[in-house]
Amino acid sequence: MLPNRLKPGDTIGITAPAGPVEKEKLEQSFAFFENLGLKIKLGEHVYDQYGYLAGKDTNRLADFHQMVADRNIKAIIFARGGYGTGRLVDKIDMELIKKYPKIIWGYSDITFLHTAIRQATGLVTFHGPMPASDMIKKDFDTLSAQLFKQLFGPTNLIYSESVSPLTIYREGEATGKIVGGNLSLLVQTLGTPYEICTKNKLLFIEDIGEEPYRVDGMMNQLRLAGKLKDATGIVIGDFAEAEPNVRPSLSLEEVWKHYFRNYKKPVLAGFRIGHCFPHFSVPLGVKVTLSSRTKTLQLSPGVY
Repeated sequence: MLPNRLKPGDTIGITAPAGPVEKEKLEQSFAFFENLGLKIKLGEHVYDQYGYLAGKDTNRLADFHQMVADRNIKAIIFARGGYGTGRLVDKIDMELIKKYPKIIWGYSDITFLHTAIRQATGLVTFHGPMPASDMIKKDFDTLSAQLFKQLFGPTNLIYSESVSPLTIYREGEATGKIVGGNLSLLVQTLGTPYEICTKNKLLFIEDIGEEPYRVDGMMNQLRLAGKLKDATGIVIGDFAEAEPNVRPSLSLEEVWKHYFRNYKKPVLAGFRIGHCFPHFSVPLGVKVTLSSRTKTLQLSPGVY
């Protein structure tokens, strides 16, 4: 299920379903959307704070539901990640989302929402940089900004080595719907009703601040849960701030080689998708093709 495209003059809603938002930082991002001809509506509780959360669960959930139900809101952009979306998923009105499907955009902790919403409704959602945590940074680059324009019309995206060097861990070509996101959040879904389904899917993973031994443990959990076996291929995104503090240590490259040395499907790494710049935004749930021969990831449009 593809959401409708944006057009100049549309209103986007900004909510905070996870960590608390700094008002000054969020307001700095408004110019980005205004330059695209978009209007902005903030969730009533977007600046709330409750410990490490952007307000009480009931208020964060209410803001999201209000944005979904508001026919004047054409896209929901999450202000930032952090922690907290997993506390909301079992209370989200999935029938409301089916009734009013629209663009949903974010990443990191938002992975839990992406996974739950897509598997319950079939709606394609977007893994991309967020206003208060990314768009206000000096490193926010032209490519990261331009990729937001995929929301204004059906766009076939091609990730190639013109964006970044790619490393082949296993050769091959695979086609399927792309799913995944933040590795630690994907692992949090295991054993829940929202467990990530990778059957005949391309699995994408990224993370930040996780040392090699931590990545190793999470990959082993995915392996034991059958998620690597079920996937048709693996897209390894950016793993920022992954330098080991515990020594001696394996490198991330050694971790990848361990899990994929006998893998029978394509595995490519080096994609600048995640906590990085450029941040190549991707629609989750669309048909993609991963090829080691051309060293490309080709993605179908995420809107119509």
